[in-house]
Amino acid sequence: MRKKLIAGNWKMNKTPSEAKKLIAELKELVVNDSVDVCYCVPAIDIVPAVEAVKGTNVAIGAQNLYFEESGAYTGEISAAMLTDAGVKYVIMGHSERRGYFHETDADVNKKLKKALGHGLVPIMCCGESLEQRESGETFTWIRSQIKAGFDAVSAEDAAKVVVAYEPIWAIGTGKTATSAQAEEVCGDIRKFLAELYDETTADRIRILYGGSMNAGNAAELLAQPDIDGGLIGGASLKTDFGKIVNYDK
Repeated sequence: MRKKLIAGNWKMNKTPSEAKKLIAELKELVVNDSVDVCYCVPAIDIVPAVEAVKGTNVAIGAQNLYFEESGAYTGEISAAMLTDAGVKYVIMGHSERRGYFHETDADVNKKLKKALGHGLVPIMCCGESLEQRESGETFTWIRSQIKAGFDAVSAEDAAKVVVAYEPIWAIGTGKTATSAQAEEVCGDIRKFLAELYDETTADRIRILYGGSMNAGNAAELLAQPDIDGGLIGGASLKTDFGKIVNYDK
């Protein structure tokens, strides 16, 4: 049975001192042995965050990495740097990275393979725009992102990847896909992964929903058979994050 993963994406929020304060505030609120918990923090917060979560049930994730091992890439961060700092998860292919920084499917694929090569757990994002949903392109678009992201990745490695379905029209807008809409897409993602690999591999891959998940709708979304957790934006910066982590209580 797949263990739920509740991952907070802090985006470009919280200074190092603010990060330590928030982690302390959340410490007692995010205890749930049946759920994995992760904070994906800004790069400058990684080291103090790793120190702050010691002795807790929380892992630290990064929001990005570069696909080269090292070199003259000013402003980038490598997989080796992340693992050495104590990072476990790393987000890639988020719609904000794709939209603002022109990250391509090919970039995501290279980052995914680099992360796996260093023992990091990739959280690979996919999702459609409102225009694509309204024109009936949702499944075709997301399948193309999944296929490209997993290109030349073995079944053994694919099973270690976390996929996050984030409808772009529901990120930071307050709009949320209904549980039926979210399950329909997450179910199709799993079906497509079974076509790319096999049912056993597809059943091992955790699929998250992201897009304005909050304390009020988490239980209904997480009750769906193919939704294995959430990638939480704004709500991860509040004490309400604890209610999402403890959705089953």
